[in-house]
Amino acid sequence: MMWVPFVASGLALFVILIFSISLLKKPRGNEKMREISSLIQNGAGTFLKREYTYVFIVIAVVALFLVLLGSKGLDVNWRTAVCFLIGTIASALSGYLAMSIGTRANCRTAEAARTGLKEALSVSFTGGATTGLAVVGIGLLGLSVVFIIFGGEPTAINGYAMGASLFALFARAGGGIYTKGADMGADLVGKVEQNIPEDDPRNPAVIADNVGDNVGDTAGLGADLLESYVESIIAAIAIGASLYVLRGSLVILPIILASWGIVSSIIGALWVKSGRVRDPQNALNSGVYLSAVLMILGSFFILRASGIEYTDAAGSFAAMGLLWCIVAGVVSGIIIGLVSEFYTSYKYKPTKELAKSAARGPAVMVVNGIGLGMGSTLIPVVIIGISILVGYKFGGMYGIALASFGMLSILGITLAVDSYGPVADNAGGIAQMAKLPEGVRKITDSLDAVGNTTAAIGKGFAIGSAAFAAVGLFVAYLATINRFSQEPVHLSLTDPWLVVGLLVGGMIPYLFGSLLASGVGRVAEKIIDEVRRQFKEIKGLIEGEASPDVSRCVDIATRGAIRSMMLPGILVIVIPVLVGVFLGPVVLAGVLMGALVTGLVLAVQCANTGAALDNAKKYIENGALGGKGTEAHKAAVVGDTVGDPLKDTIGPSINILIKLMTVISLVLAPLFVR
Repeated sequence: MMWVPFVASGLALFVILIFSISLLKKPRGNEKMREISSLIQNGAGTFLKREYTYVFIVIAVVALFLVLLGSKGLDVNWRTAVCFLIGTIASALSGYLAMSIGTRANCRTAEAARTGLKEALSVSFTGGATTGLAVVGIGLLGLSVVFIIFGGEPTAINGYAMGASLFALFARAGGGIYTKGADMGADLVGKVEQNIPEDDPRNPAVIADNVGDNVGDTAGLGADLLESYVESIIAAIAIGASLYVLRGSLVILPIILASWGIVSSIIGALWVKSGRVRDPQNALNSGVYLSAVLMILGSFFILRASGIEYTDAAGSFAAMGLLWCIVAGVVSGIIIGLVSEFYTSYKYKPTKELAKSAARGPAVMVVNGIGLGMGSTLIPVVIIGISILVGYKFGGMYGIALASFGMLSILGITLAVDSYGPVADNAGGIAQMAKLPEGVRKITDSLDAVGNTTAAIGKGFAIGSAAFAAVGLFVAYLATINRFSQEPVHLSLTDPWLVVGLLVGGMIPYLFGSLLASGVGRVAEKIIDEVRRQFKEIKGLIEGEASPDVSRCVDIATRGAIRSMMLPGILVIVIPVLVGVFLGPVVLAGVLMGALVTGLVLAVQCANTGAALDNAKKYIENGALGGKGTEAHKAAVVGDTVGDPLKDTIGPSINILIKLMTVISLVLAPLFVR
C-alpha cells in the first residue's frame, strides 16, 4: 500500500504544475505594476536567501550533533541525521515555493481586478491553492521516501519531523519579525505622522511592508503548517508502532488517510476555482466544507476496509471507532476557525464594539482588545479538550493522535484559503501604488477584507492544530521513554520535580514571546528612523515629486529580522536538551506540558487580539465612525500597530515552539533515560 502516498503527492504536484502554468499565463498589468511586483519579488527573494544561509548553518551543527550521538552507541544515529536534513529541505522548499508563487500572483490579481471580482478571486485563489497543495504534497512525499528507505524506523522518522519543525521556527520567527517591523514603521510614520494612505508610493517602507506579507504570512505559514502536518502523521505512526495490533496496520493507516486528504483538498480547490459560488467568502468556505465531507466519507471506507483491531492500556479498539477520532479532528478544526472569525471579523459584535472604543483613544482600544483576546481563549480550549477526550474514548492514545491528524487532514484546502489573503493584500497595495482606477481598488479591497477573515480563521486553525500535534507528540514521547527505561515512568503531581518542570515550561512561551517582541521593536525603530529621515532629506518626496529609497528599508528589515531570530531559535533547541540531560525525562515531561498549556492560551490570545485590532481599524477605514482621518481612525492605527506583532509574530511562533520542544524531546528520548 505504500504506493498510495506517492500517487497522492504526485497528483498534488501535478495540479500545482497546472495551476502555476495557468497563473503565469495571466497578464501582469502595465509597466508600473510589473515594476512594483518585481521589487516585492526581489525583496522577498533576498530575505529568504539570507535567512536560509544562516538557518542552514544551525541545521548543519544539529545534524553533526545527531551523528555524534550515534557514534556513542545511542539509538539516535546517522539515519536520524539524514531524515532531519530531508525534513529541513522539505520545509525550506515548501516555503520557497509559497513565496515564489505568491509574489507572482499579486500583480496578476490586480490586473484581473480590471475584469471583475470573479476573475480576480480565481487568480488570487490559484496562488493560495498552489501553496496549500505544495505543502501537503512535499510533506507527504518526503515522509513516504523516509519511511520506505529506513523501513519505518521510529528514530529516523522522528528526525524528519524535527528537521521540518526546526526550519519552520526560524522561518516563522524571522518572517514575523521582518513583516511586523516593516509594517509598524510604514504605518506609524506614513499614516499617523504624515497622514498619507496605506500603500502610498511616497512611503519609503511600503515595499518592505509588502515583502513582509510574503516572507511572513506566506513562506513562514507554509513551513509552519507543513511541520504540523507531518508531525500529526508521525505521532500516530510512533504510537501505532508501540501497540499490540491484532489485525491491520496502525503504522500505514495515517499515511493512507493523508493521501485521501490530499485528494479531498484538490477536489475542494477545483470547486472554488469553478466559480459556481460568486461571493468570495462563501466560495472559499464551500471549498473547505466540501473537502471536510469528502475526508470523512473517504475515511469511513478506508477504515472499514482496514479491519483494524488493537489493544492498549485504555482497552481494545476497532477500526470504525477510529472514524469518530477523525470526525472529532475535522469538526474541531472548522469550529475553532469559526470562533476565530466571530471574535475578529468586523461583521460581528466583538470587533464592532472594539472599533467604537477607538473614539475614546488608543489606550482604551488596546485594553479592550487585550480583554477580547483573553475571552476568546475559552471555546478553542474547550473544543480541543473535548476532541482529545473523544479521541481517547474511541481509540486510546492512538485515537488522540488520529484526531490531531484529522484536524490537519484537509490542510491542502485550508492553507489554500489562508494563503489567498496575502496575495489579495499585495494586489491591493499594487493597485494603490500604480494608481489604478477606483473600481479596481474596490475589488481588491473586497478580496482583502475576505482575506483578513480567512487569515484570522487560518491562525486559529494553526494554533489548534499545533496544540493537537503537540499532544500527539507528547504521548509518543512518553511511549518512547517507557520503551527505553528499565522501569515504567509515571507522572504524578505529587512529584516535586514534575511540578518544577511545569512551572519552568509555563514560563518559556512568555520568555520566547518577549524576545520576539523585542526583535520587532528594534526593527520598527530603525524603519521609523529611516522613513523619517527620507521624508526630511529627500526634497519633493511628500509632494510626490521624488521617489523614495525603498531598498534601504528592505535591507534594514532583512538584517534586523535575521539578527533577532537567532537567539529565540537557539533557546528552543537548547532548553529541552539541557533539561533532559541534567534533570531527566520526568522533569522534561513537566516542561513540555507547562509550555503546551500556557503556549496554547497565549497563542490564541495574541492571534485574536491582534486580528480584532486590525479588523477594527479596517472597519473604520470602510466608513464607520467617520472613516479615515478621524481621531477614531488615528487611535485605531495605533491599536493595529500594537496588535500586529501579537498576531503575526508572537502567536504563530509560539505554535512552533510547543511542537519543536516536544519533537526534540521525542528524538533525543533515548539519550535522556540512560
